[in-house]
Amino acid sequence: MLTAQQALEHLLVNAQVVAETERVAMQAALGRVLAEDVKSLVDVPPVDNTAMDGYAVRTADTQISGSVLKITQRIPAGSMGVALDPGTVARIFTGAPVPLGADAVVMQEDCAILEGSADQVQVNTTPVAGQWIRRRGEDLTAGKTALAAGIFLRPQELGVAASAGLTHLQVRRRVKVAAFFTGDELSLPGQPLKPGGIYNSNRDTLLACLRSLGCEPTDLGIVPDRLDATREALRKASKDHDLIITSGGVSVGEEDHIKPAVMAEGRLDLWQIAIKPGKPLAFGAVRKSDQTDPSNLSEAWFMGLPGNPVSSFVTFLLFVRPFILKLQGRDPSPPPSYWMRADFDWLKADRRNEFLRVKMNFQGGLDLFPNQSSGVLTSAAWGDGLLDCPPGQAFKAGDMVKYIPFNALLT
Repeated sequence: MLTAQQALEHLLVNAQVVAETERVAMQAALGRVLAEDVKSLVDVPPVDNTAMDGYAVRTADTQISGSVLKITQRIPAGSMGVALDPGTVARIFTGAPVPLGADAVVMQEDCAILEGSADQVQVNTTPVAGQWIRRRGEDLTAGKTALAAGIFLRPQELGVAASAGLTHLQVRRRVKVAAFFTGDELSLPGQPLKPGGIYNSNRDTLLACLRSLGCEPTDLGIVPDRLDATREALRKASKDHDLIITSGGVSVGEEDHIKPAVMAEGRLDLWQIAIKPGKPLAFGAVRKSDQTDPSNLSEAWFMGLPGNPVSSFVTFLLFVRPFILKLQGRDPSPPPSYWMRADFDWLKADRRNEFLRVKMNFQGGLDLFPNQSSGVLTSAAWGDGLLDCPPGQAFKAGDMVKYIPFNALLT
């Protein structure tokens, strides 16, 4: 069996970045991948400005606490003051430009207007130069890179681009992924269950995983357990998609038609990976069905996942996710992991690399979901991450273990 690392390396060597890009308005760029560096059009902030409501002063005039100075101007945000004369201060409000001559801001809580006077203020501290001043360009400098290509655009990145003066961004085309699910025992929620049947949970889990990564998924539904139907689904899926993923049918039983179907429509490697849950994984490619151009030899990538819901979910996170990141032009490096204390014993070491569903507790340790069966999807809903347990390793409560949070795997 392959190790998880060996399988992942093989996948990433094959993945090729989607080349097509498009220019979209800022509010349409959320969840997209930036295709080129964004350079700031302006300095941010454009001028030195105050981070506090208070008084702009010259530190030379405020060497002694309690200095009394004259207020000669009032500067709200959006206004420009005049140069500050020696022995004077400017009343100033958060975000307003600091006037020439001033080299510090004293917040209003450290000042007091003299009783009976409207323009005399007592400065009850001794400020240092630069105090409460945000310098021009300290966030962004005009002409410099504000955001690098390959970034997944979250709300905060859109805010940076807007502050840099951009209205549109060049982003990569969304990765198009077709998904279908095999198994005559499957029904969709809302339909009557067949005798001995189950509801298809993998459909909603995997489609949601694809959307969380910024893909454009197509749901091709449940495909009957027949070779001809599976081949037809593959031909349909290959036409307009970069990647095809399936769930179920990747074993070698008489009703498992994924392997012969993909081999007939393209090429396939069927791997046994030394992980638990999720031992079988299929990887290959399907010829694109373009009837108008027989010379079109392009392919859609194919990844076949196990049918058990936890196995399907975990193999998606470990293998499909980094493969998609590479297609998107993003960094497919392993997600952040943390060494944390296990608050339970795990004494039955397995020869495979196990991924246990766990949850952080209020004592700073990890709790284990009691049923780690690959069919118990509630373990993943209850948990907030995976414990990465190496092959052949057991541990006791109090030992430090490797923890991978779900929120690092699903964005």
